[in-house]
Amino acid sequence: MRKNAGREWRPQGDPEQVRVYDFPISGLGRATPYGVYDLGQNAGWVNVGMDHATATFAVESLRRWWKAVGQEQYPGAKHLLVSADGGGSNGSRVRLWKWELQQLADETNLSITVCHLPPGTSKWNKIEHRLFAWISQNWRGQPLTSYAVILQLIAATTTQAGLTVQCQLDTNPYPAGRKVSDEEMASLSILPHTFHGEWNYTILPRGTQIDTFIL
Repeated sequence: MRKNAGREWRPQGDPEQVRVYDFPISGLGRATPYGVYDLGQNAGWVNVGMDHATATFAVESLRRWWKAVGQEQYPGAKHLLVSADGGGSNGSRVRLWKWELQQLADETNLSITVCHLPPGTSKWNKIEHRLFAWISQNWRGQPLTSYAVILQLIAATTTQAGLTVQCQLDTNPYPAGRKVSDEEMASLSILPHTFHGEWNYTILPRGTQIDTFIL
């Protein structure tokens, strides 16, 4: 069983048993949440992975959000704007992140604009204090003993402002170490923006006429 900081009321003399130390335990697996937060709808989507937090997993989370929520919520959409941290699996320098986004753009025929927060500024990312902060409060003091418990606690997160959260378990494997070659990078249909193009860029579905797209 996994400990979780915080306090929770329980009947006297009936504490929930947990391990003293929170080391990984063979056979129990891991839980890796990746969230999508829709500012306009005040709605969160959390994909809980069971494997490594790779760029492939990050983009798969976006794909699942789009298929389950996004395309129904925005049926006429042709563009997708993603605000992401500057590091981690969706970092601005991660080649695999851009490669996988290209596959998503090709599949959905969406142009995907990414705006990374500059290094050291991830605390200003809206998803941190409008989604994950509330999830952390909701499950504080609750031992995360199983995937079912994790999914239930995340999906039960709400606020007075009307936040809703959907949650899904992702059982796919995401092996670490995938390298993207120079040739693969050269095949991307990516447009750096004029302002800090290393942090702000748009990935077009391959075959799109670049001169018809206005940044």
